[in-house]
Amino acid sequence: MATVLSVSGSPSAGSRTARLLRHLDRRLAAQGHEVIALDVRDLPPEALLGADFAHPAVVEATALFERAEGVVIGTPIYKAAYSGVLKALLDLLPQYALAGKTVLPLATGGSTAHVLAIDYALRPVLSSMGAAHIVPGWFTLDKDITTDTDGRLSVAPGSADALTEVTDRFSAALRGRTPRLAATG
Repeated sequence: MATVLSVSGSPSAGSRTARLLRHLDRRLAAQGHEVIALDVRDLPPEALLGADFAHPAVVEATALFERAEGVVIGTPIYKAAYSGVLKALLDLLPQYALAGKTVLPLATGGSTAHVLAIDYALRPVLSSMGAAHIVPGWFTLDKDITTDTDGRLSVAPGSADALTEVTDRFSAALRGRTPRLAATG
């Protein structure tokens, strides 16, 4: 199966976006994919804000993008756009960091007024970075994501069904990829 980089673009430590991504990561792993989680908030702020392309953490993040065959990008929506911390990371990656990759965009937010942010704010950036295939994404309302007293994530039934569908579509797109040929000779 494929290597998937699961990127949380939330600046918050208690992020619904990150918890939702980790929930979907488990589904992808159960389908046989190797999933690598990357929380952008864990990268050094001075590297992101100072555009330090040579910082070891930025170099490592760039290598994770290179290694991945599929990328899940999750972000909270603020003021009808994806998060600033995600923008800072995407700006530090090579222009075609997503070339040849299958990408699943996901977003969370407090209002349905932001539902089109995936298509009008995030998708054009992912496309400009060379993504080979951007599968239809999904916007989940914050109120549909809750954490039980035991720490288990719960997603409202309608949203859970939609997230299962887009995640499975992403997984199927990855399975349909042409396998990489091993170097010979």
